[in-house]
Amino acid sequence: MNHIEVFNEQDIKILEIEQIKPFLLFALEKENIQNVELNVILVSNDKIKEINKMYRGIDRETDVISFALEDEKDMVLAYERRVLGDIYISLEKAEMQAKEYGHSLKRELLFLAIHGLLHLLGYDHMQEEEEKIMFQKQKEILDTYGVYREV
Repeated sequence: MNHIEVFNEQDIKILEIEQIKPFLLFALEKENIQNVELNVILVSNDKIKEINKMYRGIDRETDVISFALEDEKDMVLAYERRVLGDIYISLEKAEMQAKEYGHSLKRELLFLAIHGLLHLLGYDHMQEEEEKIMFQKQKEILDTYGVYREV
């Protein structure tokens, strides 16, 4: 059984946040991944900027950062479940990008959540071929869940 916790460190109550956990559980099931654990933490632009600077050396806010606890897919920590890691999402950045891209906050949050999850699972987009694979996987999962990019 998969276990996901979503923490909102913002004082803002947004209904769309409640969609993250069921969506990620759906994505894990679709990818046939069982017995894993992860956290999603919604933070401010200031907090994600601080994290980005501290861990990546980049002094600006970003939309999502993932911290994988596994370096290799075969490595399993000595817990009942595989602990994948944490996904940090800037709620402020998500709201801004949803407006900028002309789609719903729900779509933006779920996009950022699946992007973060795929990083935890070992996907990356540093090279063009990797990017194609990861972005196609994101699109497939979002489309199958019924969340489409509005144009």
